[in-house]
Amino acid sequence: MMQLLNKRFTVAEYHSLHEAGILTEDDRTELLRGEIYQMSPVGRRHASCVKRLNHLFKNIYKSRIIIGVQDPIELSNESEPQPDISLLRWQDDFYLAKHPTPEDILLLIEVADSTVGIDQTSKLPLYAEHGIVESWLVDLNQECVLVNRNPAIDGYQDIQVFKSGQSLSVQALPEVAIEVNKILGLDVINT
Repeated sequence: MMQLLNKRFTVAEYHSLHEAGILTEDDRTELLRGEIYQMSPVGRRHASCVKRLNHLFKNIYKSRIIIGVQDPIELSNESEPQPDISLLRWQDDFYLAKHPTPEDILLLIEVADSTVGIDQTSKLPLYAEHGIVESWLVDLNQECVLVNRNPAIDGYQDIQVFKSGQSLSVQALPEVAIEVNKILGLDVINT
């Protein structure tokens, strides 16, 4: 009887697949726990929210941080996800020598419409397991932002839901409150 082989990849092997042309940028993949995942196509609402978040953070924090937009982060030898937005500690070489690692990350954000379940069951637990101090899940369908803090090996210990009309701030950069309506684009829709 033939058995199916389940191959787990390291980050180096994953990069080799790209270098060999087996995987291309058009494939839109990411490596989570040694498995290669095909990322969902980016819809209009999702793309708009990512652009809006990038714009918001650029205006708020100017040049105090580096903003990654759908860029890889290296969590371990088997995980290199591509969060929608990452707020990173300033580094003069803009992470030329290496992808950001957990120590470099102030905040990770996933924007979800069709991927809420995958983000909640796969990506957020992975972020917590690797000590990412804060992650947000922008749920476009429920029009809310789930703020995840206090990471532990079994997930985030502090999860708060912020909705329209409320404000929140980045734990590592608490001096500025950000309106949920601005994150979700409700301020534009309702005007």
